[in-house]
Amino acid sequence: MNASTPPRIAIIGAGPGGLTCARILQRHGVAATVYDQDASRSARDQGGTLDMHPDSGRNALREAGLLDGFLALARPEGRQMRLAGRDGRVLLDAAPPESDAGADTEDGSPEIDRGQLRDLLLDSLEPDTVRWSHKLAHVEPLTTGVHRLYFAGGATADADLVVGADGAWSKVRRRLSDAAPVYTGVTFVETGLDDADSRHPVLAALTGDGTMMALDDNRGFIAQRNSHHHIRVYVGMRTDEYWYRNAGLDLADEGAVRDALLKEFTGWGPDLLRFITDSDAGYTNRPLYALPVPHTWRHTPGVTLLGDAAHLMSPFSGMGANLAMLDGADLARALIGGAATTDDAVLAYEDLLLPRSAAAAEGAAEGIAGAFAPDSAAQVLAHMTRNH
Repeated sequence: MNASTPPRIAIIGAGPGGLTCARILQRHGVAATVYDQDASRSARDQGGTLDMHPDSGRNALREAGLLDGFLALARPEGRQMRLAGRDGRVLLDAAPPESDAGADTEDGSPEIDRGQLRDLLLDSLEPDTVRWSHKLAHVEPLTTGVHRLYFAGGATADADLVVGADGAWSKVRRRLSDAAPVYTGVTFVETGLDDADSRHPVLAALTGDGTMMALDDNRGFIAQRNSHHHIRVYVGMRTDEYWYRNAGLDLADEGAVRDALLKEFTGWGPDLLRFITDSDAGYTNRPLYALPVPHTWRHTPGVTLLGDAAHLMSPFSGMGANLAMLDGADLARALIGGAATTDDAVLAYEDLLLPRSAAAAEGAAEGIAGAFAPDSAAQVLAHMTRNH
């Protein structure tokens, strides 16, 4: 990126992908400003746990100079995967090799809480890199390659490169594509267990140190160990997007939601049903959406996308955050790699991004279709037996 005047780079969204991009740019003396709609880093819960893959998320962390910090926080034991039947019996238990514990192995993918990963990235940035309370309203082209950002409340900013790292419902994406997320047919209802090892020992033992899944006949439980003895639980159903409305259900009525979920899981084992009844965190409805596959766009000077804004897919890829961080690293590498212009760098990045994300999104679509199907128990057991 050879230019007499450094480009003004605006990254919309302070998620793992956008922050990774900003961090790597700053390490190479290239300034970037990150705008995020949250009021602060602690304004909302950041979600569950992530496994960082060697060839994507860990690759990006190494490029960002943060791999040692990640390994100090990560939980190698969190790689454990369990599959249970609908009666609660464990059918498969795949624990990570002891040799992986704490090591930067080529095949290891230790877990880290999303919030811890985000804090690691935020703490690595120069002061005032992130502008909180900046909710993007729309993006308007000024001249070729230059755009004006309009934020709720009236603030504006001009940029030579706008990076849409603003997630599933990206405002930046509208400058490049008419595509919109569509419902996958599967909804998760999220809940959780606090201080699980002492307050919920049976469920803690069933979950193990990593992730436990029980999937059968378009239904399922996914229990995921987080740090600080918390277990995050996803109660999944293939159902109508507005299932609660059709049932006349008020999502704010925890008792009614609990009873409705128990009815959906009639005949499942009593221990699994306790993931519903023993909740410490209430119930949050989370329908799952994905962008059409493949999602592509015509290159537009001065704008590009990364992460969910570019390739929103179901969580059954296991690749969402990993790909977002790899996107951020690849975009930063392209911008600092000696391209003649910023636009040339972005073109090179998009040539790498688009085929890779299409392949991952296809796999994610196949994954959720298999996990929530009439014969999902057999499909998932066969898959996990092959891969674990």
